[in-house]
Amino acid sequence: MNNVEPELGAVQETLLIPLYGRALDAESRRPVLGDRRAVQLVGDIDYDFTRFKGPSLPGSVLRTAIFDGWVRRFLAENPAGTVVELGTGLNTRFDRLDNGQVRWFDLDLPDSIALRRRFFEQQGRCTMVAGSVLETDWFETVAAAPGPYFFVSEAVLLYLSEDQVRTVVRQLASRFDGSLLAFDTGGAAMMNNQDRNGAMKSVSARMQWVCENPRRLEEWGLRLVESRTFAQPQPEVGKTWPARYRYGLRLMARLAPSIVKTYKLNLFRLDAHG
Repeated sequence: MNNVEPELGAVQETLLIPLYGRALDAESRRPVLGDRRAVQLVGDIDYDFTRFKGPSLPGSVLRTAIFDGWVRRFLAENPAGTVVELGTGLNTRFDRLDNGQVRWFDLDLPDSIALRRRFFEQQGRCTMVAGSVLETDWFETVAAAPGPYFFVSEAVLLYLSEDQVRTVVRQLASRFDGSLLAFDTGGAAMMNNQDRNGAMKSVSARMQWVCENPRRLEEWGLRLVESRTFAQPQPEVGKTWPARYRYGLRLMARLAPSIVKTYKLNLFRLDAHG
């Protein structure tokens, strides 16, 4: 394939950061995900990925591993359920977790889906959908698939305002009451350091939603099932990580707790009556 030049909006460009992180991980001696497809994608995209540096790259891989862990657990209990990626970018989660039964939707804005279609083919149980998390026009497409439903939104809602995130949550809860929703939150310490972040300072988009305590989101029609940091992944996930992460992140959590705890990975259950 000739190299593809990505034509993406400002926020959508950030999807290239975790892609590069997974590619670097795949080429390391002890990979977390071992995503060889990410290596191929980086090679096929005409973009200077080397501009991205710093701990956000391995961090994006650990984040994906934690979300993978929740999806795996969901599929173990509901092998024929439906998973919806909200803001899928160039994620390869379906390739990693497909159990031969799951119904899967990869949703993102039109420019991101257009780029994704250059590399991924539509499959029988995995459908790409061009749409926005702020809209509901895609709801019926998903609702036609069998439940239960698991919605996962990785490094997406952070770029919205708090009012927009509240709208997303309430709309989902109204239509998919009782379903699971996983997304990440960041505190002020994280948001205030974006210009010093080795990956973020290379793009123009900025995260804007500050959330110090995910439990307060229960006011919006959510119930917090569990909240994780990089220092506290699910046990079944953490045991697969190289020692540099298993022990190094625990040590960092003791020495610099505000840095580690400002970023959280959260699993909620939608509760329209909450």
